[in-house]
Amino acid sequence: MRFITANLNGIRSAASKGFFDWLALQDADALGVQEVKAQHEHIDGIFCSPGKLKGHFHYAHKKGYSGVGLYTEEEPSDVITGLGIEEFDHEGRWIEKRFDKPGRKLSLISCYFPSGSSGEDRQQVKFRFLAALHPHLQAMKAEREFILVADVNIAHKEIDLKNWKGNLKNSGFLPEERAWMTGLFEQEGLVDVFRTLNDKAEQYTWWSNRGEAYAKNVGWRLDYHLATPGLAALARRECIYTETRFSDHAPLTIDYDFEL
Repeated sequence: MRFITANLNGIRSAASKGFFDWLALQDADALGVQEVKAQHEHIDGIFCSPGKLKGHFHYAHKKGYSGVGLYTEEEPSDVITGLGIEEFDHEGRWIEKRFDKPGRKLSLISCYFPSGSSGEDRQQVKFRFLAALHPHLQAMKAEREFILVADVNIAHKEIDLKNWKGNLKNSGFLPEERAWMTGLFEQEGLVDVFRTLNDKAEQYTWWSNRGEAYAKNVGWRLDYHLATPGLAALARRECIYTETRFSDHAPLTIDYDFEL
């Protein structure tokens, strides 16, 4: 199963830069997108079914803001839209497809974590989101296997961003945020799948549009596959695609040795 995650920073913008042309060549079985920045009328009949994939979406109430989508070739047994928490569901941050069969409960999820970089108010929203999401993932892990693809808006370790020393007090690399991720891995047993396959430095998925960050590879690794251990162990290949810029994020692809 080839599973791609991509923050599009606007699905219409990414499409105009060739994202769906690129996708057609990837033979993907699943695609999670974040920051679609669109509503149903902008996507239905246009971006809803690229090739063999069929998309489901969670749109933000605010137009031109946030929103996530999850495309799969296989039909799900159920689709869950939102976390059931009004503050975050108004912002379109969670879409989950379940592929349950006798003897197996499995979910694929596309999620967009809040950014706190615009100010303290949004940082507090981010902290509330993290506080709510941890027990949610804990409960899910107790009953089902899952792969959650997301723009987490957190670089976990020093290796995950270029200028870590200069960002110790900045949103996205705050000690509290990094400790939250460590808790997922060390306490809950979830897995940062990319790092099981690639332990090299300078593996980034986001670059600021300021200066020449992309050209100089001054980036952050903000996009993740987070999986339960059984599925993470089936990961075989990873690729961050950087040859063409569809948005300020790069698509991250991971191939798993199982089928939906």
